[in-house]
Amino acid sequence: MEPSLNAQHIIMLPFMAQGHLIPFLELAYNILHHNQNITITIVNTPLNINYLRSAIANHAPPLSQLHLKPLHFNSSDHGLPPNSENTDSLPLTKNINLFAASYALEPPFRQFVSDVIAGDRCPPVIISDLFMASANEVAKDMGIRNYSFITSGAYGTTAYISIWLNLPHRNLVTGGTHDQFHVTGFPSTVQFEISDLHQILQAVDGKDELSRSFQTQLSLSFYSNGWLCNTVEEIETLGLEALRNYIKLPVWCVGPLMPVKILKRNVGSDMGSVIGQRAGKEPGIRPEKCIEWLDLHPEGSVLYISFGSQNTISETQMMELAKGLEESKKPFIWVIRPPIGFDLTCEFRTEWLPLGFEDRIGKQGLIVHNWAPQLEILCHRSTGAFLTHCGWNSVMESLSQGVPLIGWPLAAEQGYNAKMLVEEMGVCLVLARGMHSMIEKEEVRSVIEVVLDKSEDGKGESMRKKATELGEMIRASVEINKGSSYKAMDDFMSTILAQTIY
Repeated sequence: MEPSLNAQHIIMLPFMAQGHLIPFLELAYNILHHNQNITITIVNTPLNINYLRSAIANHAPPLSQLHLKPLHFNSSDHGLPPNSENTDSLPLTKNINLFAASYALEPPFRQFVSDVIAGDRCPPVIISDLFMASANEVAKDMGIRNYSFITSGAYGTTAYISIWLNLPHRNLVTGGTHDQFHVTGFPSTVQFEISDLHQILQAVDGKDELSRSFQTQLSLSFYSNGWLCNTVEEIETLGLEALRNYIKLPVWCVGPLMPVKILKRNVGSDMGSVIGQRAGKEPGIRPEKCIEWLDLHPEGSVLYISFGSQNTISETQMMELAKGLEESKKPFIWVIRPPIGFDLTCEFRTEWLPLGFEDRIGKQGLIVHNWAPQLEILCHRSTGAFLTHCGWNSVMESLSQGVPLIGWPLAAEQGYNAKMLVEEMGVCLVLARGMHSMIEKEEVRSVIEVVLDKSEDGKGESMRKKATELGEMIRASVEINKGSSYKAMDDFMSTILAQTIY
């Protein structure tokens, strides 16, 4: 069905990564829930559009106002393997190439927006990814509005953009991993360390091509008409104060962008359909089998381990993690992928784990290859903690269920998320940082025991209580007509419908 000529048309441009595509899709659902007279078109590369098409195929009822538009893109033209249009299929070292390649979408995007303007009676509004900020130039040239959508939280995003734009760590004298520095936008009492930064960011000097590219893209986002943030006002007080102080633009907190059904910690027989709608891919284990396994364990006893859709760890780290898990005697579900240096889509080799590991763990552990029904796992009463890379989608999914975290940040803003989870929220212990951290099985076992410990005066119980409180705030934020995020979405919709610009 073609978009209505009379409806307000919103054009969405996400970055080419699952951690961006899915929040954009959830944002579209959220907008249409608030106003069904809106028409939304999500544009992206052909393979990503197919991915989104699969994700919405089972949505009930079907959304006739939601459209998908593929833009011309050939990954081979940009030094990428054939059919590489998403970070999921690329090692982290190639993500830089994908970021550079994203500029190739600007000409077909510009043409599509021009065609929409020519055909619609009402001028469209653009909602673009923070990392697709060239949409601001398109909007300016065509006299329409563009709003930036940040799929991560306020604290992590502020730290990320401020550090990339200012490179404050370059002024340090010694260069030690625990040397501290101030980040513009944050209060002077908040200090960051070199260890919070990804290794790539630690190495740049502002004159290299990567720095210039990132700084150009991030600077363009300041020309937006405002920002949408996938967070909740009540849980990120400091982060939102820093963000608003830094960008000097309106910020609407519209998170958590996930199905309302999963915000209630109650796994039912229809949960599988929710997962399928959201992810658009088949898990490496049947959700029913996963639930059956979880049902065998006491409440709050299981450790869930996943490093997201595009991250993995080294062979050495994987070996020590496995040993620590086994020695902890705690039940666990581990979403496991080939280690760093190997094709993430290749078949997993038993040699990457201790000899006989999968046979020995028996009922203690459940190994899932490639991808797991994460939302079902986090919703289950038996899940007691989440060992995670601290990607924002995973953080919000975990906190929405009151599940504390064990942090192992690997890329992007994840180190800043972990810092906030530890220092501001008190719901996380950091096990390691980065892909090259040295860990030992004893450390793994010790951290797991602390977080899953149920002693009333223990650290684990304190983390659980704080995570539970945050979960209550997150669930309250989406209450119809009352929640802060619900009201923020209403305000945003009123803003874009109140003004027409050409």
